Amino acid sequence: MSRKRAEDMAEHRHEAGNGDHHDHADHGHGGFGHAGGHGHHGHSHGIEGRGDWQVAAAVVTNLALTFAQIVGGVIAGSVALIADAMHNLSDALALIIAFAARRIARRPAHPGMSFGYARAEVVAALVNYTTLIVICLWLGYAAIERMVDPPAVEGSVVVILAGVALVVNSITALLTFRLARDSMNIRAAFLHNLSDAGTSLAVIVSGLLVIWFDWRLADPLITLLISLWILWHCVREIGPVIRILMLAAPEDMAGEEVRAAILADVGVADVHHLHLWQIDERRASLEAHLVLAEGAEAADVLARVKADLANRFGLSHTTFEVEAAGTACAGQAC
Repeated sequence: MSRKRAEDMAEHRHEAGNGDHHDHADHGHGGFGHAGGHGHHGHSHGIEGRGDWQVAAAVVTNLALTFAQIVGGVIAGSVALIADAMHNLSDALALIIAFAARRIARRPAHPGMSFGYARAEVVAALVNYTTLIVICLWLGYAAIERMVDPPAVEGSVVVILAGVALVVNSITALLTFRLARDSMNIRAAFLHNLSDAGTSLAVIVSGLLVIWFDWRLADPLITLLISLWILWHCVREIGPVIRILMLAAPEDMAGEEVRAAILADVGVADVHHLHLWQIDERRASLEAHLVLAEGAEAADVLARVKADLANRFGLSHTTFEVEAAGTACAGQAC
């Protein structure tokens, strides 16, 4: 398990206290059993309103830049500049969606939503990346079309506006830098702004090539490279988002290692019906059936197992059903 995840989980254990440790002797806890434990987590790990002005400022600057680039791209006839503008627009929209999702994620858990609303940010991230992938495919198609018959491009307009975009993207990245570690949406926007800065540099190069050498093919070629770069970035980043929504185990936490750690306790004879999944970006959950060794005290075994899982894997949300050897469910995947 990664050191960062362990530190994050340790922080949550400190904040939540004993309220997040579920010492269930049976599996029939239902949604209401989780509501109290998750009510705190449903809103504690977000940015809690701090830094909202940075997000707002980043949105405004990206929208203003997008408008200027689209107008300039139409005037100059540069598809590369329009491509950069679409990327900036997607960043602004991503920030807007992420901001709204953050607000939703802060809502406390209740019996109807016992895990809280933290996954709103994960859903927002999926929307953002899916939209970006579609934009990349469209821009790539437009670039290939223009390679057949490259149109005239006003290189000076392209260079000036791309230079402005480079400055704005750098400022936007700085505005979101401090917030990036708290939300996968903000982190994605931060990374997008960094890639935007690189994209603006590429557009400047294409404009200079048009000015110096009248190489019209540079504009669609740069556009295609921009599209491929953003597409690669999106495909790489969307994987963890899909894993969370598909209830996958954390990438840095092997289920077999967790099983082995539970079985290592002298009071555990067997473990089955083990499910490990990631609730949201920072929380993981585990449920399992424990078969006690003969003579073992359930309370002592649960306390040891929970403490070991919390220390070794950062798992503070664990739910166990305790069984005695020879019961109907023991040894079965029920």
